[in-house]
Amino acid sequence: MHKRTLLTPLFTLALLCPFSHAETLKSTSPESKGLAIAEEADRRDTGWVDQFADMKMILRNKQGQESTREIRISTLEVNDDGDKSLSIFDSPADVKGTAFLSHTHALKPDDQWLFLPALKRVKRISSANKSGPYMGSEFAYEDISSQEVAKYTYKWLRDEVYQDRDSFVIERYPRDKNSGYTRQVAWIDKEIYQPLKVDYYDRKDSLLKTQTFNNYQLYLDNYWRPDNMEMVNHQTGKSTLLTLENIRFGNGLKARDFNKKALENAR
Repeated sequence: MHKRTLLTPLFTLALLCPFSHAETLKSTSPESKGLAIAEEADRRDTGWVDQFADMKMILRNKQGQESTREIRISTLEVNDDGDKSLSIFDSPADVKGTAFLSHTHALKPDDQWLFLPALKRVKRISSANKSGPYMGSEFAYEDISSQEVAKYTYKWLRDEVYQDRDSFVIERYPRDKNSGYTRQVAWIDKEIYQPLKVDYYDRKDSLLKTQTFNNYQLYLDNYWRPDNMEMVNHQTGKSTLLTLENIRFGNGLKARDFNKKALENAR
């Protein structure tokens, strides 16, 4: 749920020191405590400027059959707003050249566009369609935006050990009326303030999907990134695994690398 974690979903409290954060967690309401955890996660993952990664998207159907897509993802950190990202599909042949541009916003609907090479045109993703599947995967368009703190309200539920890691369990509620979710429950690692698991509940408040984040690695002595993320759809039996390689920071990316012209020229 960290806003800086590629798809997925985590927030800005620049003046929050470790001591004051610990005191806040002890003395506030469940709602304030949930918000403080989200803000601390964001504070710890601010300042990386830009990021590039190679990604494999492995789609699995209910019978376990797989298909693989290869993607290049560039991301630009934006102060006082959501991040910008550009994803370019390199394989297989039927999606080669497809590109996806996302401008995440904290307080208004995200701007998202899809370039379809076969049609040689850019398609804007409607804000009413953010719950739709991203490129046939189990990730929705809203799942792959940076998860800004202001997009949600929060509530701390409990502390819990998950996979031998001490974790906060918080619930967050989307502010966007077009969200496909009523709520999300996230397990946040207490040491690194990164998500370990997120449960997504649909508009009927039934468990729809679970995302897990695995094998975190430390970059630049400060920023944690998972080697892979998996989204399992409990209602369809399908799943999508994303694996990340060649993560690099300091690529010199600029805002002009993330406009509609850059989308159309993506190769």
